[in-house]
Amino acid sequence: MKEDGELAPAKEPWVRVEDYFVSLALRRTARRSRTPGPRTEPEAPRFLLSTLPFLSLIGGLAVLAVAIAITAWPVRQPPAALARPVPHELGTAPKGWFQEAQKEFR
Repeated sequence: MKEDGELAPAKEPWVRVEDYFVSLALRRTARRSRTPGPRTEPEAPRFLLSTLPFLSLIGGLAVLAVAIAITAWPVRQPPAALARPVPHELGTAPKGWFQEAQKEFR
């Protein structure tokens, strides 16, 4: 801009045909780079790659849960073990047993 307020003349015309061709070419290459390439995943899931491992994992965990439940199930006790224990009979200790026990612990 000049000091007296006038605009300076343009050095080159800003509207040229070459400018349009360059911008169109840039747009086309950008559009090509945005288009998706060939799909790497199939449209439908493959049974051996997706479903079978999942089902085998669930089956293995189910077998493990059943095995743990069977192992943890309480076993029936024989009738003799369920009988009341015989009460301890009270008796008398011989004289001097406490002094002998003290000697052993010293």
